[in-house]
Amino acid sequence: MYIMYRIVILIFSCIPFITEAQTDILVLKKRGAHVRTYTIGDEITMETVYGQWFTGNIMDLRHDSIYINGQVFHYKEVRAIRRSHYNFGNTVLPYGMMAAGAGIFILNAVNGAYRHDKAKDWYTHSSVITGASLIVGGFILSRFTHTTYRLGHRFKLDYLELNFRKAPASK
Repeated sequence: MYIMYRIVILIFSCIPFITEAQTDILVLKKRGAHVRTYTIGDEITMETVYGQWFTGNIMDLRHDSIYINGQVFHYKEVRAIRRSHYNFGNTVLPYGMMAAGAGIFILNAVNGAYRHDKAKDWYTHSSVITGASLIVGGFILSRFTHTTYRLGHRFKLDYLELNFRKAPASK
């Protein structure tokens, strides 16, 4: 029993040597309100002040720098951050709406040709309005997959350093 206590104490005393402290974080704010937080391991798509877009995982945050896929950027070099929204309303629904609208036009044409109607009688006003609204509505919904946060007036990127490393004492 006494040996078991020693082993448990030894394990608990080794934990500080194995674990890491919390890392630095990037905070995207809109007029001072928190919008999104980025830390090590998060995927980010950003535009630099040089006009280049980079997408990748944040490998490290150190000394006001962002390490993305082996490249280093100062956090003030970021001009914009793009966030992708992948959900049912942005992926499946818009393309399903466009397919249904095109299907209405194709089905009316096939039915009109099958019945040997004149081409001007293939479509009714309601079928044209329904098909066109489905196609246009689906196209508009498909444009809302990405949100771009332009840094400047409304949006601000803050770097919070949580690992305070003391500088070596000068002699």
